[in-house]
Formats: sequence, structure tokens, C-alpha cells
Amino acid sequence: MLRSVLFNIAFYLTLILYLIVALLALPFPRHAMLGVAKAWGRTNLRLFRAICGTEVEWRGLEKIPPGPLIVASKHQSIWETFALIPLFADPTFIVKRELMWIPAFGWCMWRADMISIDRGAGSQAMFQMTERAKFEIGRGRQIIIFPEGTRRAAGAAPAYKFGVAKLYAATGAPCLPIALNSGLVWPRRSFLRYPGVVRVEILDPIPPGLAPDAFFAKLQREIETATARLLAEGERP
Repeated sequence: MLRSVLFNIAFYLTLILYLIVALLALPFPRHAMLGVAKAWGRTNLRLFRAICGTEVEWRGLEKIPPGPLIVASKHQSIWETFALIPLFADPTFIVKRELMWIPAFGWCMWRADMISIDRGAGSQAMFQMTERAKFEIGRGRQIIIFPEGTRRAAGAAPAYKFGVAKLYAATGAPCLPIALNSGLVWPRRSFLRYPGVVRVEILDPIPPGLAPDAFFAKLQREIETATARLLAEGERP
């Protein structure tokens, strides 16, 4: 409990500090804002290790190809929202539009050219997302998406949304699947943070050209198989 209290205080103080730095970066090009975000992610990883005793084991980093990508990651925790950013040269997230309305924070997301969608707009939202995604892929960026749409508890039944397959088909970009077990040490909707090892496995890129249904089945199968293995490793004494 004490470690969790200390870490959460440090985490939010760090967030405020980096937000101030990010506001100073607003007049500069997008890469300045992304540089702040990457530094924030690395700082959080150091804090997590120093205060909670939580290490990170990265597997398959050599599989990350250069250039435009759809990065499809398992989503169990807030952890991956900052920890994955430093892995990529020019990352962007697909986020709900309401986040862009938050003062200061939303301005920084806008400056970093995040892709916002109106979840209440139905099919129009999907069209807007794919058009913007094609534009960002054309600029050589890496689009990080959580195919289940929201955090799922470690070990929970998967709930993938077909939107990732539509994005894959529309952009013609390769897809990089990522499995992880972050929910074991940073559970969703919990104040507690636990010591241990976050294991992240970069899987083989899925090349463009598959039929959407085939891609969707392959993506879910590969991420879930690897995630189950990582969860089992994390549960060993």
C-alpha cells in the first residue's frame, strides 16, 4: 500500500511537470511534443521500477520495422498508454474526441496530431477515422490502437472490435501485434501497484493484403495466445 501511495503521488506530480513542459512545446513542430511524451513515458518506467520494484522485459524489439505501421496492442492497464510511446519514431493514438476538449492536455494531444473520433457518430466515425489514418500512414507514422477499445482485466475473455480490421484494409499498412501482461502489476480500476515484471512481446508483423476477416482472426489468435503465455509466466512464484 505504501509503495502504491508513493508511486501514485510521484506519477501525478510527474504528469503535471511534463504537462507544463508540453505547453511550452506547443509553438514548436509535432516532434517536439512527441519528444516530451517519450521522455514522460521513460520517466514513468523509472519511477515504477524505483518505487514499486517493477521491471520491464521487452521481447522482440528487433521485429519493429521502420516506417508506417498499425500497432495493435493488448490493453490491460494505463501502463501501455505511456510505455509504448518511446518504442516508435512518430507514434499517434486513436483517441475519443472528448479527450481533445480537456484544457491543456487536449491542446497537447492536438499538437501531437493524435487521431480523434466521435464514438457517437456511428459509421461516419469509422469513415473519419480511416481517412485520417490513411493520411497519417501516408506521412510514415505509427498508429497505436487497442483493438478491444478499452482496458480488459488480465485473463478476461477477449472483446476485439472489427474496426482494427477495417483500418488495416483501408490503410494498406502492415500491422504489428503486441502482447503483454501489465494488468498483473497495474490492474485496471485499482489504486494498487505491485512489484513484479511487466512482460511485453512484440510479435511478427502481419503484412498487408490479407482479407479483413482473415486478418482479424489471425490478429486475435496471435495476441491472445502470446498474452496467455505471458500471464502464466507472471503467475509463477
